[in-house]
Amino acid sequence: MRGLHGVMLAVLFSLPAGLGSSARAAGEPTFEQFLGASAVPKDVIDRFLRGPSWARFDPELGYVPGNYLPADGMDKSSTISTVQSNGARTSFLYAGRLARINTYGDSFTHGDQVNDGETWQEYLAGHLGEPIRNFGVGGYGVYQAYRRMIREERTSHAAEYLILYIWGDDHIRSLLRCRHAIVYRRWSHRGGAMFHANFWDNLEMNLETGRFVEKKNPLNTPSALYRMAEPRFMVEQLKDDLALQLYAVAPGYTRELDRERIGRLAAHLGYRMDWSRDSELPRQARELLDRYSLEATRFILGKAREFAGQNRKKLLIVLFDPYRAMKEMRESGTRYDQPVVDYLKKESFDYFDMNEVQLRDFARYSIPFDEYMKLYFIGHYSPRGNHFFAYAIKDKIVSWLDPKPIPYRTRDEESVDFKGYLLPGR
Repeated sequence: MRGLHGVMLAVLFSLPAGLGSSARAAGEPTFEQFLGASAVPKDVIDRFLRGPSWARFDPELGYVPGNYLPADGMDKSSTISTVQSNGARTSFLYAGRLARINTYGDSFTHGDQVNDGETWQEYLAGHLGEPIRNFGVGGYGVYQAYRRMIREERTSHAAEYLILYIWGDDHIRSLLRCRHAIVYRRWSHRGGAMFHANFWDNLEMNLETGRFVEKKNPLNTPSALYRMAEPRFMVEQLKDDLALQLYAVAPGYTRELDRERIGRLAAHLGYRMDWSRDSELPRQARELLDRYSLEATRFILGKAREFAGQNRKKLLIVLFDPYRAMKEMRESGTRYDQPVVDYLKKESFDYFDMNEVQLRDFARYSIPFDEYMKLYFIGHYSPRGNHFFAYAIKDKIVSWLDPKPIPYRTRDEESVDFKGYLLPGR
């Protein structure tokens, strides 16, 4: 597969350049060439659709978790990752009881790289004496997690308390039509077993109005997914994806931007593009993409709270970005996602910032930061990291729930409820 992909890259990068865009160095791929090279070998799609694969095709969200045993755990172990009939990750503790909490987000919510019983939801459930459902999906953006939330919360396994966990570059993922088109350069899909990031529902700005619009997945059937094997299809579907353009320019995959449309996007977002120095384009692309994606997250947060309010649910937002925001906070006291934090405060959201907790914990140690990170992370949280997170957020969850979990009720409350609590729920 790697050999075939290398040939595809070589052929497509030799195609003629597109028109109407910023200057680029000789030999650099155009944006269209970069997109064409993202076409997926047909055998990878075959494996994804027929399994076994860690993800299953979904017509709205591109994919949802499946059952798999990836070799990505601590000490070079494989990890047992399975799902229940309702689509939630398999849980064991108090699984027969009625769940009051459903959790949504990306791989840090799902618990990538740990076994089913080592997620933070399971550790927390063991302490609180009640189940916590895990609807996290690796690779999702804020928008895709929100879309899964509103879908699951209209079913029989809906919950009163909702956690929407925002991690790292989830802000950007919300805007992408097909995340595979940016990650394919650095990501092996292992023969299709780890393929995902295909087309999904996403969020984009209407350049006429400056307002966000919700867009549907254009490849919403298994047979349609094979269009991703066609380089020209990938180009036609993605050449006007402005978030993807900015994302590709920032690391230097290409230096080609659609000046007219990027300029209009920048104007709506109050960002001044300086086209006079081509060397500054990667920096400006990063800054504009940050502004675009964080504005999208604020839009999604507003919709999530509106949904929760209309359905008499409580919503808690979790923020965590250990590889960028937390690093910035440690080094300079600032953070790129400050506009989201300000929005949460201004609009009186209930939220929990794990970046602050993790930095306070680091201050207790006398070791280099890189060594400290190895205590909790193996890329994602290790089992120890998930345990740390569970007990870090514990007090927030206990104060949030009404009535309190059984271990935190008064003796009178406990005597009234505990006998009934021993009976199985649904």
